[in-house]
Amino acid sequence: MSTRPDLTALDLLVRVAESGSLGAAARAAGMAQPNASRALSRLERRLGLTLLVRTPAGSRLTTEGEVVVAWAREAITAVDRISMGARSLAEQRAAHLTVAASLTIAEHLAPRWLARFRRSHPDLNVSLEVGNSVEVLDRVERGEVALGFVESPTVPRSLSSTAVARDTLVVVVGPEHPWARRRTPLSPGDLVAGDLVLREAGSGTRETLVRALDRAGLALGPSRLELASTAAVKAAAGESAAVLSELAVKAELATGLLVAVPVDGLDLTRALRAVWLPGRRPAGAAADLVRVARAQSSASSSS
Repeated sequence: MSTRPDLTALDLLVRVAESGSLGAAARAAGMAQPNASRALSRLERRLGLTLLVRTPAGSRLTTEGEVVVAWAREAITAVDRISMGARSLAEQRAAHLTVAASLTIAEHLAPRWLARFRRSHPDLNVSLEVGNSVEVLDRVERGEVALGFVESPTVPRSLSSTAVARDTLVVVVGPEHPWARRRTPLSPGDLVAGDLVLREAGSGTRETLVRALDRAGLALGPSRLELASTAAVKAAAGESAAVLSELAVKAELATGLLVAVPVDGLDLTRALRAVWLPGRRPAGAAADLVRVARAQSSASSSS
């Protein structure tokens, strides 16, 4: 059996030393006096010492009891320090929310989500970290962020997820590209045979395209230009074709800087998802952010 003394009993002993009365110590600790007396008796047996001399006039400490009280005060102070420190850490964590998002979401959706979210959480500090989908999933799996948003078509079984929005990839070219003047849609084979500039491996956009081609029985060839940002891919799309989120090219399509090229027989839709560790289901502010993301996306799709 462990000889570690009970903290409640140590607290009672300190209160007896301060008040000179077991009854007063019990009342201060919110205990019935018989229960307090039994707790102190168990403490004496556990330590193998007589700590109190009980008389009709009150209770006084023995010499050994005075030494134990000095140690008990130190122990209670240390435990109080732990409690206050933990409370401070919890308050700091509650006042700061860090989320990670893949590039398309971070650039085109998350700013609107966070602006709406801040209306109901004005005192909360929010940090948004950006990477490709694989990087975001890795950060969530390692517990570095409580919540992530990804655009990859699959999520590891080690994580839980929920869809918050829908997105579609589009094939885009510059207005001088031969495909810009096509009168018929591309076939998946035409797309694979074309000169494509792609996002890097690990991006949700790249993975969505690869899986769509796989369902069509096709694969990307080995010789492709790969760039690590949507902006870089758009810049290169004047000379080559690119496959990007319609969210990312909306402005360029509206101004004619890029032209969308239809593709038949290729499903390029995808779900955008919030992800988290199974044991850390979003709660509080994190859950509110997921609800805002879903509501904002629903409002956008219906407008």
